[in-house]
Order: sequence, then C-alpha cells, then structure tokens
Amino acid sequence: DEPGLTQFVTFRVTNSFPMALRSEWEHLWIIGDNRKRRAELEAYLDKGFGECHLKQPQIARVVEDGLKMFHGERYELHAWCIMANHVHVLFKIKTVPMSRIVESWKKHTASRANRLLKRRGAFWAEDYFDIYMRDAEHERKTVRYIENNPTKAKLVLDPKEWLWSSASVRDEFGVLRLG
Repeated sequence: DEPGLTQFVTFRVTNSFPMALRSEWEHLWIIGDNRKRRAELEAYLDKGFGECHLKQPQIARVVEDGLKMFHGERYELHAWCIMANHVHVLFKIKTVPMSRIVESWKKHTASRANRLLKRRGAFWAEDYFDIYMRDAEHERKTVRYIENNPTKAKLVLDPKEWLWSSASVRDEFGVLRLG
C-alpha cells in the first residue's frame, strides 16, 4: 500500500455470500492455500448470488463513474470490471494509500447507489481482496483475467461486449481510452 505499486483489488456487495446458502460457501474461507482460496471465492462470486444490484445499468454506471473519478490524480486505472455482485479493479497508486482509495470508492458509490435504489444500510461488504503486481507479466495476466471475467461467467462471448469493463474502452491497439 505505497506509492508506485500497482494493485489488483476485488470488493463485493454485502450479501454476495448469502447466509441462506452458507453451507455452499463457508468451507471456501478456510482453504489453506491463498491462491486456491481466492480462485474458489471468485468462482463463487461469478455465480451471481445475492441481490446483484450491480446488474442494474444505473448502479453499474455509478460504480464505473466512481472508479474513474480520480483517475490521473490519486491513482491510475489500468483495468476494471463490474460484475453482478462484485468489482475488480487494477490501478497504480500515486500519493493516496490504497486503503483510502478503496474506502472512498465504496463510500461514494454506496451512498449514490442506495439513493437510487431507495434503500438504506451497508451496500458493500467491509473487506476486500488485494494483490500487488510483481512485474509487467503479472499485470498483463491480471488485466486479461479482469477483462475476461464476464466471458468466463458466460455473460458475453467477447469481453468488449461487456459495457461495465475496461475492455469496452480499449482501442484496436489495446490502449485504454478514458476520454
């Protein structure tokens, strides 16, 4: 969590692991191997349990706009994908610590989403997963993972078709166009 690091973060809506389905997911949290645990947890998230407010275009737009808000100032976005009940973001930290960036995204978007949904209470789960990028190859693989998440979840055939992803705003050379 220091300036110059590129971080991959996943955060999720509060009820993405519904208590009614606890028997299906609780064993995932105790898998000893961190990599395997994360893969299993993300596979579970891709099943789209919970209220899935992020499926609603207006809510997905709120989250995407929130992610882009301080791009170039506090951080540099490299990739993102908004799924039904979770969000993946790859970004390079500038001067603001990662924990404050994620907290800011969640606070701002929760307030706006709750207002649109005419609801109160926690929108995002308190925790998040994060992994720093070791090198350029690790980052390339992570961008591919993030942007292919909707195809892996069988929501679209081509990642560029998913509106709530950085894949939809890359040019023919793979350059992110946030303009």
